[in-house]
Amino acid sequence: MQKLAIVGTGITGLSAAQLLKERYAVTLFDRATRAGGLIKCDRVEDNLFHRVGGHVFNSRNTKVLDWFWSFFDRDTEFLKAKRNAKIWMQNRLIGYPLENYLYQLAPATVEAILQDMLDIQAAGPAKKPEEYPHFEAFLRGNFGNTLFNLYFNPYNKKIWNTDLSQVPLGWLDGKLPMPNLKQMLMSNIIQQEEGDMVHATFYYAKENGSQFIVDRLAKGLTIQTGATVQTLQPTASGWLVNGQAFDKVIYTGDVRLLGDAFAPATDELIAAAKAVNNLPSNGTSNLFCETDPTDVSWLYLPESDIQAHRIIYTGTFAPSNNRGSTRMTCVVEFSGKHERAYMEEQVKRLPGNLTGLDHNYEPNSYVVQQPDTRAKITALKNLLEPKGFFLAGRFAEWEYYNMDKAIEASMAVADRI
Repeated sequence: MQKLAIVGTGITGLSAAQLLKERYAVTLFDRATRAGGLIKCDRVEDNLFHRVGGHVFNSRNTKVLDWFWSFFDRDTEFLKAKRNAKIWMQNRLIGYPLENYLYQLAPATVEAILQDMLDIQAAGPAKKPEEYPHFEAFLRGNFGNTLFNLYFNPYNKKIWNTDLSQVPLGWLDGKLPMPNLKQMLMSNIIQQEEGDMVHATFYYAKENGSQFIVDRLAKGLTIQTGATVQTLQPTASGWLVNGQAFDKVIYTGDVRLLGDAFAPATDELIAAAKAVNNLPSNGTSNLFCETDPTDVSWLYLPESDIQAHRIIYTGTFAPSNNRGSTRMTCVVEFSGKHERAYMEEQVKRLPGNLTGLDHNYEPNSYVVQQPDTRAKITALKNLLEPKGFFLAGRFAEWEYYNMDKAIEASMAVADRI
């Protein structure tokens, strides 16, 4: 059996290991003290704290679904929930997506939005997403300036912390809102919720949420935790990972760190690795809170005078998430690094009588693509894959993968390897 090293034990690394363990002797490395990457959870006073956001599972890819459910009993170990997202704006709850709930806005605002949409229709046939030069042009061209200024621009700037005119559309493929004037009018007139959104329904473990998924996928694997990968050295027959010999490597860690780890390597490889050194990312600060009971699952916070950008009501996902509380729990997410005291002061302005229980800062949670990011990653892959070194996952490929897309990335690399 050939020896395979996998760097990183997030959902991509664990999935790749499970996919390949019958064909390779697999060893996983992680600099953290335990496996799980961004989807790790902790119990705080017996309440479940998703330390980075709130992670749920579903997929439109039947191959991903079949593989995932081969590890779990969907009926006894998971709950199926309906996504109930809202927007907190002007000190009240408004339906999501906003364009389908215009009737909840002020009449003058609705008139301006509809006039924008009529002007867009009158301008000619709708463009395909790839015909727009960047994300800002897409939003303005499809929703008009009123909705852009009211919601799309302030919310997206909070999350990505970047100029939307520098964001390429390919990065958001499959995640872009696709407006349809007829659908908008139907939704606002007959007030029927749209059910075709990504993750309109989702699955969630009855006990321990995404940590339950980590624990199950990690079972039976050889994992070295607390093992920062400092050197990646190509040899005639494979790679040395921290001095240990392997035939092949799957790297799911931060691609920006590769340039310093490759030693020695060809000038061409070092140059390609260093070309991705400055890719931008955003960290997030998360405040774990008790809250008043609600049936909302996600609450988006677009207004610029509120620092937080969303609340994930993880307490609605499974009753066991609130086991140590007489109330309900949630995670309030902020872009950037913030002290707990500051976040607790900020959440006083939000609904639910929020009370802080714990907090966490993750230096890298959102990757941000630039127009040349994919070309740089592709160039690096083209140099590495013939040498038996493969990139996979959110931070290695610099793609905004959710859990199901991370599993797809694992399947793709397992096929290539």
